[in-house]
Amino acid sequence: MQISQSQLIFTTPQRGLINITADIALLVSQAQISTGLCHLFLLHTSASLILCENADPLVLSDLETFMQRFIPDTEGLYQHIAEGLDDMPAHIRTILTQNSLTIPIHKTELNLGTWQGIFLWEHRLDSHQRKLTVTLQGN
Repeated sequence: MQISQSQLIFTTPQRGLINITADIALLVSQAQISTGLCHLFLLHTSASLILCENADPLVLSDLETFMQRFIPDTEGLYQHIAEGLDDMPAHIRTILTQNSLTIPIHKTELNLGTWQGIFLWEHRLDSHQRKLTVTLQGN
């Protein structure tokens, strides 16, 4: 059994989704694990990870539109605004999505479906540095 762990840092430009599939796939291929698991853990409470459609960018904009309507950045709606009006909405978005993913590794590659991609979803309005722990284990 082989186990490795590394940390990736992503700088998000603003609120929205960033496809990080290639970054994760590179780590998996370098590890030379034929069969195993890739576990991703995002160390933040105002950003999340999702597996999503990776072919049509309209899916990503529709997801963001839905979240903005469902969880608005509205003054007076939330008490926790220590870092701005987007502070509490970002936390709500994160608990409704996820901060970790586990993906199978098959023949040294991520075993993703044809249209699946791994996305980091920034929920704050401004740019942030986001840390992601990647743990690979298998044979």
